Amino acid sequence: MPFARLAVATSLLVFSAPLASASRPVDPLRFFEGRTVVDGTVKVMFHKPYRTHSDGQGVMKPDGSLSLVQRVVDEGKEPHDRKWRVRPVGEGTFTAMMSEAIGPVTIQQVGDSFRFRYKMKGKLSVEQVLTPMPDGRSARNVGKVKRMGVTVATTTGVIRKV
Repeated sequence: MPFARLAVATSLLVFSAPLASASRPVDPLRFFEGRTVVDGTVKVMFHKPYRTHSDGQGVMKPDGSLSLVQRVVDEGKEPHDRKWRVRPVGEGTFTAMMSEAIGPVTIQQVGDSFRFRYKMKGKLSVEQVLTPMPDGRSARNVGKVKRMGVTVATTTGVIRKV
């Protein structure tokens, strides 16, 4: 079902706001350099919630962009890979391409969080917010998938740097 896969994409992306203390922020792209793990729950309208997990491997490229590959395992489904390429475009602003998105992903810093917006197949609009946690090595993710303005799926999860 396309809604299920689309909802999972929101829980597995990536970013974190300044993850260290306010006096020593961490580059949000570098947070995903190396290995990251995401654990979450997806709830699609009229369906039972299910667990999702991904293992990500990120590499900083010479041009300053991040290349991230996530191995996604959704409860009851075959594993698949999700690929990201994220580039800074200004202060607190990033653009990305993601293998399950249609067109670009826009990423904006909002306070201490980052807001992602993108479109997916089936005329779906995705918005997710990643917020750093006090430990400085993880971020909380909350996402909504909408179709024609109606929320059809939600996701929550935690991204950890390992």
